[in-house]
Amino acid sequence: MRWTRRTGQAKPPWRLSARTLVTCSISTIIGFSAICASVMIDLRRGEEVRARQSLENLAAGIGADISRNIELYDLSLRAVAANMLLPEINAVSKPVRHLILFDRASTARNFGVIQVFDSNGRLTIDSATLDPRPEDRSDADFFHVHRDRADAGLQLSRPAQHQGHVSITLSRRISAADGRFAGVVAGSIRLGYFRDLFSRLSLPPGVGLTVFGRDGTVIVTAPFDAEAIGRNLARSPAVTRALTEPSGWSSSAGLLDDQPRLLVWRSANDPLVVVASRTWDSVYAVWRNEAAQIGAMMLALIVFVLAATQVAAREIQLRTRVEARLERLATTDPLTGLKNRRKFDETIEIEWRRAQRAQAPLALLMIDADHFKSYNDTHGHQAGDQVLVGIAVCISDSVRRAGDCAARYGGEEFSVLLPGTAEADALHVAETIRIKVALWAGEDRNTSISIGVASVTPARDSDWSGLLNAADRALYMAKAAGRNRCMTMTPPKPLPSPSLAA
Repeated sequence: MRWTRRTGQAKPPWRLSARTLVTCSISTIIGFSAICASVMIDLRRGEEVRARQSLENLAAGIGADISRNIELYDLSLRAVAANMLLPEINAVSKPVRHLILFDRASTARNFGVIQVFDSNGRLTIDSATLDPRPEDRSDADFFHVHRDRADAGLQLSRPAQHQGHVSITLSRRISAADGRFAGVVAGSIRLGYFRDLFSRLSLPPGVGLTVFGRDGTVIVTAPFDAEAIGRNLARSPAVTRALTEPSGWSSSAGLLDDQPRLLVWRSANDPLVVVASRTWDSVYAVWRNEAAQIGAMMLALIVFVLAATQVAAREIQLRTRVEARLERLATTDPLTGLKNRRKFDETIEIEWRRAQRAQAPLALLMIDADHFKSYNDTHGHQAGDQVLVGIAVCISDSVRRAGDCAARYGGEEFSVLLPGTAEADALHVAETIRIKVALWAGEDRNTSISIGVASVTPARDSDWSGLLNAADRALYMAKAAGRNRCMTMTPPKPLPSPSLAA
């Protein structure tokens, strides 16, 4: 019997499977979605940072303008308080006294008159007139503060109606040379000043400004809200922070409404605290538009990728089925349904190497139909084919392990490869096949088989030719002994293979 050893098999080219394609497509979609989400989160954070910076600049600019004007007005109050202590101030005429006490600050737009009150709270000097009308401010809060505290410094009152205008009063204590309380000098800033200041700003939608006194009282707002003026919001956590921290930001409901807002303040040691705010809806307005556009493009890309993947996967599945069918046709004997000689040679090469690595036994059965040529000549080729199919069925029923390989070796010859099987177990399988064939054939067909059995644990420097020769010789021994039987033969100790010996 001739045999041909295949020293190696060409490695099949890598093919993209439908599952791999779908997995890669889904992974790509997830990856792009994650990148897109990361970009959108960064853009969102960028909008928050830009909004905070913009509000910080706005609050700082407005606060600086207000503080500068209050400081200038305070200088006028300081000058009046200092000049009131001059010995000759009451000796000069009223016009001269006005020139000494008051500068141009008292006539600035939206700044009220500067008035001097004695220690009893009675008006004595008014920058607007040489002969002021009687006025008593002894019940005013600022008067009580200066009377009771020598270190009160500049005091700003709550907004109140005074001389026909809603204004805040700025006041300083006048102390005599011996430190006694000598009166109060007071001026006012009308809320019109703040409204004129805010009117020069072009506030975007959702942006608001609130000016607080140091006690948490609302002085003015932009957009203007008359009902908010004079409200005390000192209990608000955000206002508390704005009054105690030189700068910062907070996210909370609006101070004067329920809209979620970003609040930013830059107060330092200014007499008034400016809080700039912006609704979160307006902060994210541009970002939402960008997110919607990017999301729409991403959705379109995902739909396209999924559609393309579905089409490609369907084509790959079709190609895989065709290739599998061609593979079956190329490796399966068309008559018996067993593996063909080509597949058997590939399998024995693989299993031989595996047995070498594991040092496990490998068994081979060589099976031949007895008197098949004469049976074929007597009953015809169709009957002969039925015999071969019947033998193949008996072999398949007896060899069921996943690693076993049953093949039609050629003509009426069959081979069975049994990995991990010792000689005794292989002989048992052979007897099972022989008995099944005998039972199937009965007396009508007068068909039997002879089987040669060989099993060996491969040496590391050997090839499978010795196993094949031993099984082949055992088969001839079975035929020579009268057929319809199983014979075993132990392969001789293998010599080193030529390739390894070289």
